[in-house]
Amino acid sequence: MAGERSIVLAMVMALCFCTASSTNTTTTNGGWSAAHATFYGDMSGNETMYGACGYENLFDQGYGLETTALSTALFNDGKTCGACYEIKCYSTQWCRRGSIHVTATNFCPPNYSKPHDNWCNPPQQHFDLSQSMFRRIAIYRAGIIPVVYRRIPCVKIGGMMFEIKGNPYWILVLVYNVGGVGDVTDVKIKGSSSSGWIQMSRNWGQNWQTDAHLVGQSLSFQVTTSDGKMVESDNVAPATWNFGGVYEGNNFH
Repeated sequence: MAGERSIVLAMVMALCFCTASSTNTTTTNGGWSAAHATFYGDMSGNETMYGACGYENLFDQGYGLETTALSTALFNDGKTCGACYEIKCYSTQWCRRGSIHVTATNFCPPNYSKPHDNWCNPPQQHFDLSQSMFRRIAIYRAGIIPVVYRRIPCVKIGGMMFEIKGNPYWILVLVYNVGGVGDVTDVKIKGSSSSGWIQMSRNWGQNWQTDAHLVGQSLSFQVTTSDGKMVESDNVAPATWNFGGVYEGNNFH
């Protein structure tokens, strides 16, 4: 009987957590919300590179292994790329003590052949962590774990980075290593010969585009994040800038 009661109690607790997760209920004080987490790739992190946010070599760009892919409910069509989270394993035998800090760098796509409550399927809030990060908060063989999470400020070393791609008729700028809340919502660009700021549009992830002809001009940027704060970086790229070049500007602190 005692064994049967333990099984029933465990099932009830699991059901309560899943309900909280699907309804975005805050589970503890301090703004924590319920979700689940898994991992992808091996300990090297190679499979986490070049994801849906537009970032490339995460080691070169300062993110390293402290990264996560987000489910549809969190990813917000790429608008959440660059956001930072604190995550803790929650109420399971597989948990390790402590928490991790990660940056959103990729998308965990839904699998519509599975039930709607499966992992990254809407409306689930789910983190697909690098294996290294997962193993800091849970035992490897757990596979999938309940977690609590909250947004935190992004602490980055150095300035905001601008990688310029494209051609003379179309400029694509990847914005990365963003401090503060981390997720960029607006980018403007200005050439040294421009009459004013030029609005850029999101191409995908944190890649921003314009068809303005700015070759041969030094470039300045205004970057706004989801909290409404803006940082201006003047003459970040010199007039001799080249496609494929990476330039450092000011950052949020």
